[in-house]
Amino acid sequence: MKTAYKNLQDFVRTLEQHGELLRIQAPVSRDLEITEITDIMCKSPGGGKALLFENVVESPFPVLTNAFGSEKRMCMALGVQHLDELAARVRRFIEVEPPKSLAQAVRLLPLGLDLFRFIPRKTRTAPCQEVIRRGADVDLNRLPILKCWPKDGGPFVTLPVVITQSLKTGKRNAGMYRLQVYDGKTTGMHWHIHKDGSHYFQEYRAAGKPMPVAVAIGTDPATTYAATAPLPRGVDEMILSGFIRRAPVPLTRAVTVPLEVPAEAEFILEGYVDPKELRVEGPFGDHTGYYSLTDLYPVFHVTAVTYRRNPIYPATIVGRPPMEDCYLAKTTERLFLPLLQTVLPEIKDYWLPWEGVFHNITVVALHKEYPGHARKVMSALWGQGQMSFCKALVMVDASVDLTRPRAVLETVLNTVDLERDLYITEGVLDVLDHSAPEPLFGGKVGLDATARLASEAPRPLRSRPASWPKDDDILRDVRTVSERFTGCLRLDLDVANPVLLLNVVKDGTVSARSLAPALFDAEPLRPFAVFILYDRDISLQDGSLVLWKLFNNVDPLRDIVRRGGRVVVDATKKGPEDGHLRPWPEDIVMDPEVAARVRRRARELGIDAYVKS
Repeated sequence: MKTAYKNLQDFVRTLEQHGELLRIQAPVSRDLEITEITDIMCKSPGGGKALLFENVVESPFPVLTNAFGSEKRMCMALGVQHLDELAARVRRFIEVEPPKSLAQAVRLLPLGLDLFRFIPRKTRTAPCQEVIRRGADVDLNRLPILKCWPKDGGPFVTLPVVITQSLKTGKRNAGMYRLQVYDGKTTGMHWHIHKDGSHYFQEYRAAGKPMPVAVAIGTDPATTYAATAPLPRGVDEMILSGFIRRAPVPLTRAVTVPLEVPAEAEFILEGYVDPKELRVEGPFGDHTGYYSLTDLYPVFHVTAVTYRRNPIYPATIVGRPPMEDCYLAKTTERLFLPLLQTVLPEIKDYWLPWEGVFHNITVVALHKEYPGHARKVMSALWGQGQMSFCKALVMVDASVDLTRPRAVLETVLNTVDLERDLYITEGVLDVLDHSAPEPLFGGKVGLDATARLASEAPRPLRSRPASWPKDDDILRDVRTVSERFTGCLRLDLDVANPVLLLNVVKDGTVSARSLAPALFDAEPLRPFAVFILYDRDISLQDGSLVLWKLFNNVDPLRDIVRRGGRVVVDATKKGPEDGHLRPWPEDIVMDPEVAARVRRRARELGIDAYVKS
């Protein structure tokens, strides 16, 4: 397995050698068409193929998408057979004890040399500067920057490595922050408040100085991944890339700004951000599957564009999972487990389901040792770096296999006492969370599904019905509660806490959760412990869809109603009738005309085997 790719094109060649790349020679547009083709591929079994669009109508440069969009390609990118291999390497370093003798110190010498190899190296050989355009020659519109979704505010650079430096400490940050193209020389700079780039920007703002910025587009795969990783503040992502590559990242001096950039990148954008200037950015179809809302963000002024003589422009498409970024997130889940275990060694494993879009739910397998242990770990995780943005935490015992989702669900529903094991609190939320009544802060929920210890009070036993009526008969009973219910589905699980999914009509006059008391009181529905409410148009048979809506549309403090060990969860869209006065984002949906055109051209494009009939 190759461990260090010299550059992106080296990786592309390797993908093609292993049958993981599909070249598309037919002409395609960067406006929506590339997105639709890529979305079809991303949602194919196993993530389909990486795509190289060689004939982009609006640009002379080819476009690469879905390069990381499968577990196999992600492992290839990082030079491992399995993602846990990388975690094992991390564990090897963090578990080293200080030597107690000269003999032990000698045995650790190879480890020290290995660490030395991670440090970036300066070089004067800079393929990224084979072509240099400055001043009047700068024109971002020549690049095949994609407009991904119909209601996006414009084209966005979606896979940039944004390089900044602290004004106070000089430490470098390489983060991935999307860039909306306003015109040929300016873009937005979408820094979230908890990101290092935003923190450094505040330093320049306080000093009243323009902030130099460089953006690398098309770095080697380890460097691209490192820019997405949630490292602690001040830790250089280029060192993480070197660790993954087992080779230093070569850096060179930028042409117009005092920053070092990856010498082997495909493109470099150089420029500055004026701390006094803000501009409306968005909306943008985001990885949550919704359009993120417009807001004011800093503006990036481009002073130079440099690139290789024959560059490839890489992009990623984000939207309702599964998409390419799911595999990047899975890598982070595996890589950061050993680091999390240094703080909380009782954690055996954890799992971030794709439908939770990385920040909405985490399932934790725990070595439970004492009463209240699960609650203690919940509190600790909600205070740990980017884990603090997680909305829902589910605790299970260490014996539970987190790679078997159905078994995990059955374990939880067979174990919990919904009166005592459901813990609702408040805290910080990700900026992309739309469900809370206020931005950045709202309800959180913890669920303790660990086994009771001998010193803990046993959970009450719930009786199970000998048989279940058909869904049509259940729906008849449900409609006697309210005519607003239009559909239902009983989850076919033999569990102590049975679940009923319900479609409900919302017309802006009453909240869905106001129906909870009647559901609790209905005698025919008494066997059900969990009711989950969805909008009328949601297909209850689509398991991924109902999980996605559940994890994304619920503010636990407002939308979970409890009574007597039973719960009603409102996963519908919210409006003023729910006490939700913020705008509710729209689901990302492709323009039907574009979708139909791509399907008509499927054979010409070479994707007919991936298009569902």
